[in-house]
Amino acid sequence: MERLILGKTTSEWMNEFPLLSSIAETKEVFWINQKVKRFPDAIEGKNLSWEDVEEAEALFQRFAPFMEKAFPDTAEAKGEIESPLKEIQDMQATLQSEYGERIPGQLWLKCDNELAVAGSIKARGGFFEILSYAENLALEHSMLTKNDDYGKLYSDTFKQFFSNYSIAVGSTGNLGLSIGIMSAKLGFQVTVHMSQDAKQWKKDLLRDKGAQVMEHESDFSLAVEKGREMCQEQPHCYFVDDEDSKHLFLGYAVAAIRLKKQLDEKGIVVDADHPLIVYIPCGVGGGPSGVTYGLKHIFGDHVYCYFAEPTHSPSVLIGLMTGKFHQVSVQDFGIDNQTAADGLAVGRPSQYAVQMVEHLVNGIYTVEDHQLYRMLYLLNQSEQMKLEPSALAGMYGPVQLTKEHQGPANLEHATHIVWATGGSLVPDENMRSYIKKGKNN
Repeated sequence: MERLILGKTTSEWMNEFPLLSSIAETKEVFWINQKVKRFPDAIEGKNLSWEDVEEAEALFQRFAPFMEKAFPDTAEAKGEIESPLKEIQDMQATLQSEYGERIPGQLWLKCDNELAVAGSIKARGGFFEILSYAENLALEHSMLTKNDDYGKLYSDTFKQFFSNYSIAVGSTGNLGLSIGIMSAKLGFQVTVHMSQDAKQWKKDLLRDKGAQVMEHESDFSLAVEKGREMCQEQPHCYFVDDEDSKHLFLGYAVAAIRLKKQLDEKGIVVDADHPLIVYIPCGVGGGPSGVTYGLKHIFGDHVYCYFAEPTHSPSVLIGLMTGKFHQVSVQDFGIDNQTAADGLAVGRPSQYAVQMVEHLVNGIYTVEDHQLYRMLYLLNQSEQMKLEPSALAGMYGPVQLTKEHQGPANLEHATHIVWATGGSLVPDENMRSYIKKGKNN
């Protein structure tokens, strides 16, 4: 049946963008962004500068003494929240054998699944937004100066102060965890509005950490909308808007600074002859867009960034391909937004993030759920690593890139980095179930 979407029928949309037919049929696709521009033309007119990203990194450094006190497992890293970069040669060989595609270059895993406290990439953006809000409140009330030791924020005095304010967020899971855990630790009253896609263990963990969880019989976008509405009705309520947040974006962008340092430490060169190719799972688009924005500032045209979305939730792909961004949803094209990749189960992309990377992201590919489980099993067998299903979306990238004969020249000297977005907090029982499912696929 024909639908009318922004004044055009579905047939008209598909005539204009032929790939939409395959996308609407939830087939795996590989889309190359023809709007990519050379850096810095790609960021002309954007409202963020590299100085903004550096200031975000400085805020994380100011809060390191607080993190060290509040979360003892960060003590060894002196309060820094960062993940390792690991070469996964055995997985590279396994992928080549499993899919019959040779993957030239070296394959690495950026292990944001191991990020302390929240166990996912959302620790970057979520923590930054909450810490930024807390800092501004403390500065405004003359309780803090930027020259202070921020370890003082871990005290009953500050907990009592922050308890006068509330925070709300809409989430399918991982952002809710990062916002809920950090907000509760500081002393805020925090409510996480969760969609039907959210895993029960994430809801249970949030409640255990002191957050209130409100469950909605709807998808991500409606959970965000409900959270926004309820927050507006409350005094002193701050809403973390995953669909339109500059602060989340900045927190994610800091990852580029950290990755550059890791690459330098490992002697990995990035230039025209040694391209860097990064594959990032994508939900609403904030995390991968922020990371891409940061990486392009550092490596320019020598880094190639690809987003990975489930076949049933390709919201950023549709938004970028049509140029309509958040004005269109997967449901507009009859796609159900039902996927095992809970963190990627988003029907409408971020209003802010996708426009920031319109001319930066090199492409987007989609992946079926059964492939996520299969690669989860293969990674566990080859590297003894444990990721949640959505975090494996990036692992499909090197296979698809070589299969489609896409990407930069000099692939023989390429460094492939798969962004592992979450997994360390998954309960053992759930993880065993995931691995078993992947083994049987």
